[in-house]
Amino acid sequence: MKSNRNRVRGGAFVSRRAAAKLLTAAPLLFLSKAARAIPTPSAMEGPFYPSPSMRYQDTDNDLVKIAGRVEKAGGEVVQLRGRVLDRNGQPIAGARVEIWQCDVNGRYLHTGDNGGRRARRDTGFQGFGFDVTDRNGEYAFRTIKPVPYPGRTSHIHVKVHHGNSELTTQFYLAEHPLNRQDFLFRRMSQTEQDAVKMHFARSAAGQVASVDIRL
Repeated sequence: MKSNRNRVRGGAFVSRRAAAKLLTAAPLLFLSKAARAIPTPSAMEGPFYPSPSMRYQDTDNDLVKIAGRVEKAGGEVVQLRGRVLDRNGQPIAGARVEIWQCDVNGRYLHTGDNGGRRARRDTGFQGFGFDVTDRNGEYAFRTIKPVPYPGRTSHIHVKVHHGNSELTTQFYLAEHPLNRQDFLFRRMSQTEQDAVKMHFARSAAGQVASVDIRL
């Protein structure tokens, strides 16, 4: 199994120090001061959160490569990074950050998603993964840029566990044209929307977005 203790860079794992440098260079400037200050807005879990029995044995923070399989996930490979912070903006170490999303074909890793007439599930995509924040509160994932799901705009589901605290939220592609039609995105204020937008920008590691999570 691939290690959650490392970070991903350009298809390979890198040290936390190298990841910290990438995080510093990530596009945090897109966030307003208000968005950086508010608690991350919660959102519904949705019907396709995979229970442990539905997940692959490999549940690390690299969702585009499943251990023991030759094929890699389809779609545009990106990196999602950020920090988990408390209400005072201090980093939280040891928080478990989970993400799950549909594959490039719009299929979730869930027995309840029968797909209908949609394409078959991408068996190279892990579908679910987790990371544990380091002493600086940092998390990192390698995944694919989310695609629209029938009835929803492109998004990534996120769940954070720390002690007795739990937050479930969703991250959205910034400026995606379907955002304004999405019922969950539209119910948030502008500041709340800004707090959960992913602004992907090119870096030495490829397409990277940084989103801080405030509990």
